[in-house]
Order: sequence, then C-alpha cells, then structure tokens
Amino acid sequence: MNFLDIVMHLMGFVAPAFVVALLVALAGRLVFPRNRGPQRWWVPVALNFVAGVLVLAGGLLLFGRDGKMATYLALVLVVATCQWLSGRGWRT
Repeated sequence: MNFLDIVMHLMGFVAPAFVVALLVALAGRLVFPRNRGPQRWWVPVALNFVAGVLVLAGGLLLFGRDGKMATYLALVLVVATCQWLSGRGWRT
C-alpha cells in the first residue's frame, strides 16, 4: 500500500466523525442560540471531531473492523453529548 492509499483510507475512516461533528455543531447553534459556549464555529467542530475519532478508533479496537452500526450509534451519542457539554446545555 502506498502513501496515497494510506491517506485515502484514513480519510475514509475519519469522514463519518467529521460530518457528524460539523452537523451537530451547526445544529447546536440553532438549538442553543443564546448559550455562552465557544464563540468560534470551529471550536465545537474540533472538539466533536476529536471525540468522534476516538469513538471510531475504540469501535475498531473493540469489534476488530470498521463500519459496525454500534460504533456509529456510539459516535452520534458521544458527539451529541460533547456538543451539549461544550455548549453548556444544562443551563438552558
């Protein structure tokens, strides 16, 4: 496997985490418009992305392969919880 193949595989692996992180962060601005969370849009996206990649890596280690629906369920739950915590959702 050459370098380009490795990069493409890694991008395919983290793509679900990036898409979910971006969509949840954008939806968080609509749901909690007056919160005192991070003001820059990329801060919650970055936090959600890191949490999502960790979940995907944990699912890969736990199940031995990528793409299990349980891993994607955990991805959505962890990223949504991370967004709720970073947006201080308990105060609304």
